[in-house]
Amino acid sequence: MDMQQIERAMIAHLDNLTKPKGSLGKLETYAVRMAKIQGTIPPRIDKKGVYIFAGDHGITQEGVSLYPPEVTYQMVKNFLNGGAGINALARAMLWDVTAVDAGVAQEFSPQEAAGGANRLIVAKVGLGNKNFYTQDAMSPEELRRSLEGGKKIAEDAQSRGYEMVALGDMGIGNTSTAAALLIAEGFPAEQIIDRGTGIDSATLDHKRRVITEGVRRRGPFKTDLEILQKLGSFDIAMMTGFILGLEDKGIALVLDGFPVSAAAYLAYKLNPSVKDWLFAGHRSHVVGHGPVLAALGLDPIVDLDMRLGEGTGAVIGGYIVELAVRTAREMASFSKAGVSKSETDETSF
Repeated sequence: MDMQQIERAMIAHLDNLTKPKGSLGKLETYAVRMAKIQGTIPPRIDKKGVYIFAGDHGITQEGVSLYPPEVTYQMVKNFLNGGAGINALARAMLWDVTAVDAGVAQEFSPQEAAGGANRLIVAKVGLGNKNFYTQDAMSPEELRRSLEGGKKIAEDAQSRGYEMVALGDMGIGNTSTAAALLIAEGFPAEQIIDRGTGIDSATLDHKRRVITEGVRRRGPFKTDLEILQKLGSFDIAMMTGFILGLEDKGIALVLDGFPVSAAAYLAYKLNPSVKDWLFAGHRSHVVGHGPVLAALGLDPIVDLDMRLGEGTGAVIGGYIVELAVRTAREMASFSKAGVSKSETDETSF
């Protein structure tokens, strides 16, 4: 069946369940989207995992963040030990947790990389990318390795049997990198640059100057890949490759916050069909997140005023999609339940 046939069949399935037509609102929309992603009526979600891509950002050398760079390494260890916000949420909603070292500026020991309940994939391209204020953030070869690394991790998600994955990020300075990428893509700076981890007004003004000047110095840009190479980072580029790598795998991807959505926008510019398997888990408190989701045509599932990152908003939104899928699978039909079906289009019993 083609996509239109799958959509019509899934809507017919939903309309035959013991409820008024359309009464589950957006849950029905999510169930239809999952059916189209999987090519299955009704869809199913039995296994799901969150991937948190971590890397250090050279732009922190310009004093644009509240936290020191070593926090990236420390927080990845926290993910592995199960002590972060994403771990608490993932345990409650049964998501597997995988941290990805795309470019953390410190090495992890063999014991830390050995795996366990919370896995670490070491896909390190380098010990942090360079400072785009003073030089290109990556070489063309580093960009290629980052994108290919992300595509390999998409294969990991498929091999683990995930029907849904959530995408999170960890990296001090990543909101500055994300903002630079989006400004280079044409977004107005005043809509994109935000406080990130909570910097004061003076530091915010400094951050604006550094980012806008850094974009100017690296330009002009001929292609989207050149923008990613000159202004991006190992983790954001690897997330871009991960998103692209999910094509034709039947796996839904739930986006987290601003840096993740910047990666999604770059992936969209490289392959517009990525929208077919994306959900926006939430709209974060970061001011630039809303404009990016709007440009992608994605409606956030929840809006909880969050700005933690780590994939936290993605797993919450993804869990709501799972509830939609479970409802579509587990509700009885009118005939099985022995309930009379209305022949009208009434929206309530």
